Amino acid sequence: MGNRIAIIDLGTNTFHLLIVDVNQPGYRIVHRERQAAKLGKKGINEGIITEDAFQRASKTIAAFKASIDSMAVDDIYAFGTSALRSASNQKGIIEQIKTKHAIDVNVITGDEEARLIFEGVKSALTFGGKSLVMDIGGGSVEFIIGDDSQIYWKQSFEIGAQRLLEMYHQHDPISQKETQDLYQHFDEVLPPLFHALAEYEPEALVGSSGTFDTLSDIYCIEKGITKDSNAPETPLSFEGFRQIFRELLVRNREQRMAIPGMIELRVDMIVVACCLIDYVTKKYSFNKIRVSSYALKEGVLADLLKRKASKVKAG
Repeated sequence: MGNRIAIIDLGTNTFHLLIVDVNQPGYRIVHRERQAAKLGKKGINEGIITEDAFQRASKTIAAFKASIDSMAVDDIYAFGTSALRSASNQKGIIEQIKTKHAIDVNVITGDEEARLIFEGVKSALTFGGKSLVMDIGGGSVEFIIGDDSQIYWKQSFEIGAQRLLEMYHQHDPISQKETQDLYQHFDEVLPPLFHALAEYEPEALVGSSGTFDTLSDIYCIEKGITKDSNAPETPLSFEGFRQIFRELLVRNREQRMAIPGMIELRVDMIVVACCLIDYVTKKYSFNKIRVSSYALKEGVLADLLKRKASKVKAG
């Protein structure tokens, strides 16, 4: 592993690029970039990456590669998640990325994704007790129960926001019948989560990146809180979430975009994502909610740093 590395997260909705200078025992973030490639759009529930989605993805990767090439990166670590995991044409897509952009993509399992998300969140904050980490992606949602010393339970569920959007959010604003059907779907899919919550009894809910970042942005603007965009943890309260959620349920897309702090990247999926947060927090009582700015890509970085430290120690 060279001293300057690039980590590319090929998510179902959003692609992320992180470029880091690694200097044991620490690191310095050189560059961050994200784009809505919408890899899973119109194909996620059919288990395919459409041609339109691949073209968007390829264009985004080309832009990332330009940034990487301009910054003299030594090594590139690219990984795919739910959309690629479940795609019947996964192999062909990966081969095209290799041919067009000279980037090898490693598709990780849901279990590995959950572990890496936890590693990322753990590098952002101190838990101080058992917490449930919740990461809402476009294709999957990862739940991890852990504390500062270990993971007690983790599972990835194929109920990401792009899947839910295409299955349940046909009217805008979302209809009462659609929310009822959505919550019924959660009833059918999520019993393993609530068995784990009953067994391990975490006190806090920690949301990582994505929807939670946007909820924190909206909350801070509403409350007049100055938010540090580089902070690893940002503010949100359950009362604040409930207030925002009530607004989202009755607004159409244009009206949601008018909410200060809303971004184009989240405006379509945020309603179904918040329905999931609402469902979980009504079924299980947490004493607080926290938001980690760090997630999967920072977990990959933490893993790489551990590996490099082990090699240095062994050598």
